[in-house]
Amino acid sequence: MAPGPGYAKRGFIAVLTAVGFCLAAAAHAQWYVYQRPDGSRLLSDHALGSSRYRLIRASNSVRGMGAVLARRGVRSAPAASGRYDRLIRRDAAAAHVSVALVKAVVHAESGFDPGAVSPKGASGLMQLMPATAARYGVRDVFDPAQNLGAGVRYLKDLLVEFDDNHRLALAAYNAGANAVLRYRGVPPFNETQTYVRRVMHYRNRYVRNEFRAR
Repeated sequence: MAPGPGYAKRGFIAVLTAVGFCLAAAAHAQWYVYQRPDGSRLLSDHALGSSRYRLIRASNSVRGMGAVLARRGVRSAPAASGRYDRLIRRDAAAAHVSVALVKAVVHAESGFDPGAVSPKGASGLMQLMPATAARYGVRDVFDPAQNLGAGVRYLKDLLVEFDDNHRLALAAYNAGANAVLRYRGVPPFNETQTYVRRVMHYRNRYVRNEFRAR
């Protein structure tokens, strides 16, 4: 017996229900897989506002996300500054900040991956939080020029606030200026103390590289 009109209507309603469920799941998802313009994929714990990144899957669980990421592979972040050297030098000169220090921060924050996203929501080369990006007028946090420009200005403001003390400015970049003021120095957080040591190590390396290149 051929299905009647009621059957078709019920099928149409079922499709609408399924679509609605998927949209609701995406709206309340905690994990997102996006595809970058180069075909590689990234996992984020928040929705990205850039149209350059295509949403592949949204879910409230990380289960199965590994397989989704592996289908095209996660792009490894190259620890090399050559690609962004011109931008870094331009922004560092404009803000009167050491080129070596800027490179060290980018190296530690994102490994020079402009599409990097942290579990806390920091994004881009200098891992700007949404509030910081908005404060410095960033429209596309994944655009290297905008991200570097804002990140360098933010770093400069921290250096001014802490009298050009690199360790304190870096601690503030990682944990916030209020934490540095509260503890009157580098906060006793393992993450922050490790971060400061790592960036200072990278800075010294880039200083040596600059000296050898002369």
